[in-house]
Amino acid sequence: MTTPSPAAIYMPVEGLDVAPGVRVLEEAGFAVVRLESPSLGPDVPRDAVALLAGYDPVTADLMDQLPELRVIATHSCGYDMVDVAAATARGIWVCNLPDGASGEVATHALALTLGCLRQLPAWQVRVRRDEWVEDLTLPLRRTSELSCGVVGLGRIGGRYARMATAVFGRTLGVDPYLPPGEWPAGVERSDHDTIFSTCDVVSLHVPLTDETVGIASAERIARMPLGSVLVNVSRGALIDENALLRALAEGRLAGAGLDVLIEEPPSPGHPLLHHERVIVTPHVGYLSAEALVDYALKPARNVVAWAREGRPVSPVNAVATRT
Repeated sequence: MTTPSPAAIYMPVEGLDVAPGVRVLEEAGFAVVRLESPSLGPDVPRDAVALLAGYDPVTADLMDQLPELRVIATHSCGYDMVDVAAATARGIWVCNLPDGASGEVATHALALTLGCLRQLPAWQVRVRRDEWVEDLTLPLRRTSELSCGVVGLGRIGGRYARMATAVFGRTLGVDPYLPPGEWPAGVERSDHDTIFSTCDVVSLHVPLTDETVGIASAERIARMPLGSVLVNVSRGALIDENALLRALAEGRLAGAGLDVLIEEPPSPGHPLLHHERVIVTPHVGYLSAEALVDYALKPARNVVAWAREGRPVSPVNAVATRT
């Protein structure tokens, strides 16, 4: 008797051609189903063992609709779209892409940082008005005289911090979870409050969790030095956006560089999109031709590793071995 192929379900993954990943799974013996919407219709196999997630929520209720589910693979470094606690309670592995585009995102964060410090949006507005002038409201400062604070020193934050040491006079970092042997050379150990209250640049590189939501709070933003810059390439909900807008309006912050917002896509007329001292990009920090290939292949390889070895390549939770 022929054993039926295990089923793997792809949820919608906007902007990514997952065909290379589909081929990897099919070559490993999976029957692949691709969904056009995040809901599970009547034709979706309820005995699927693998779910490849996009950015739509993967809730406890969805997991319960797939009683044989054993592994959830995200197409991103972030995994806040998955209820990890619910998955763990059900014996389901959750795995992410910790190094899918670390270099791209770190480089994008540095580009946003320097664009804000050099006030590129304001210069661009004036040039497009045919104004060939040198007068801006806020002064430009030499980066070697400035300090940069990095919140989170994982793969992305660590790369950003190492690049920052070549640009800024001082680079400070905070990461209570980073093993001592992985601390980047040239980065001073600090804490959240010191970084927000003393650094000319604060760049956020932490996942969105109950612990980190609102880490750039109204209180911390209000204590940032006059003329400082806030950068975020992680998740929009790390920042109190209303407090950020107030700090920009009051002139406390010289600018902000954002690749993420709380609401994506943002509503038309979102005030941060049209602010002269804010650079907003549409969550594209990860993009490169090479990264897109990795993003298509690595989630599938996580699933195949689980099928062959009982454990994905990059799990974010611990699951008891099933007997």
